[in-house]
Amino acid sequence: MGSVGEGGKLLTSSKIDDMKTWLSSSITDQDTCLGALQELNNTLDNSAILDDVRNAMQNSTEFVSNSLAIVAKILGSLADFNIPIHRRLLGFERRDLGFPSWVSASDRRLLQAANNKTAVAAQLTVAKDGSGEYTTISAAVAAVPKKSASRVVIYVKAGTYVENVILDKNTWNVMMYGDGMTETIVSGSLNFVDGTPTFSTSTFAVKGKGFIAKDMGFINTAGAEKHQAVAFRSASDFSVFYRCSFDAYQDTLYAYSNRQFYRECDITGTIDFIFGNAAAVFQNCNIMPRQPLSNQYNTITAQGKSDPNQSTGISIQKCTLSPLNRNLTAPTYLGRPWKAYSTTVIMQSNIGSFLNQLGWTEWVPNTEPPSTIFYAEFQNTGPGSDTAHRVTWAGYKPTITADQAGKFTVTTFIQGGEWLPATSVTFDASL
Repeated sequence: MGSVGEGGKLLTSSKIDDMKTWLSSSITDQDTCLGALQELNNTLDNSAILDDVRNAMQNSTEFVSNSLAIVAKILGSLADFNIPIHRRLLGFERRDLGFPSWVSASDRRLLQAANNKTAVAAQLTVAKDGSGEYTTISAAVAAVPKKSASRVVIYVKAGTYVENVILDKNTWNVMMYGDGMTETIVSGSLNFVDGTPTFSTSTFAVKGKGFIAKDMGFINTAGAEKHQAVAFRSASDFSVFYRCSFDAYQDTLYAYSNRQFYRECDITGTIDFIFGNAAAVFQNCNIMPRQPLSNQYNTITAQGKSDPNQSTGISIQKCTLSPLNRNLTAPTYLGRPWKAYSTTVIMQSNIGSFLNQLGWTEWVPNTEPPSTIFYAEFQNTGPGSDTAHRVTWAGYKPTITADQAGKFTVTTFIQGGEWLPATSVTFDASL
């Protein structure tokens, strides 16, 4: 497409999707800030601080929400009708955001290869036995140049690395691979009961864009009695998780924000063990609830969409939902709506007989969630897929059309057709 005016560029649908993603993430950040203060308030009973911060944030919260509405409703409609939009009217160009070429040819070879160690030489190697440049993952991450426009490849040899790893928002384009999800394991035990806020309990957390993880396991060993204990938290836009495992109990995988893709991963947990407010697609994954504490029930998902215009939700497609082991006796549900616009779709997946026939449960017991949520099932199979006795909420759809389900595919929901092909990770673009 051509330019508009001197030095101008069209604001394409792709760029509008980017803007919606980033503004959606800003709202998520604000919600998380208030949520963390609420956790603190519950502990210290100091509601005055919470009220003061909420009032101080009101203007910025409304500004971001209004900006998102403009992008989603007005600019989105103009793009749909192919009406050119001059980006300078909005005050920035895409190049201002440091958006590099996402995956190089060498990265593609690495992801394609059956044997990681012979595919492409990693720039950095981590090994507990001292055979690499680093003995801890954190040390290798610290050596990554900030805002790297090129891919930095870290190979983590087999072993259990007991550490809490954080890739901050300036750590871009990192690929980290191991020797298998049961061989290369990152392990931590931070948890809510012992005093760590849920957000900070993550064994591994990544914020910088373009993160790829392959053939690694991430675990939080705190156990069910410690309540919230996150194994992995991702806020990385254009992130891919391939043949990885995420193992914990409550709040195992925090798909926090931005666009994320999970393929052939194993995910285990109890309460809300896939949660957050990213735009996340899970394909061909094994999703495995496990036995919680005796007074608890399981919820596989808890999606946190709080604004109607956020481009977020959880899409579980062509996955297998089955218990981790045979001793699962606790009532188990597909999920519960965390926020007013929670969005979750389970489609073309095999659901085992473990599932409570209601399928879903409320966030507040015996209180029907608002009609603004969107929960749906589409073309699932298995003994747990029968929707005849599901909840009757206004916001739940026991079946949807192919067109509706298509909105939650890789191509439409996370714009994966634009960035996933370069990774050579197998994915299904549509239904």
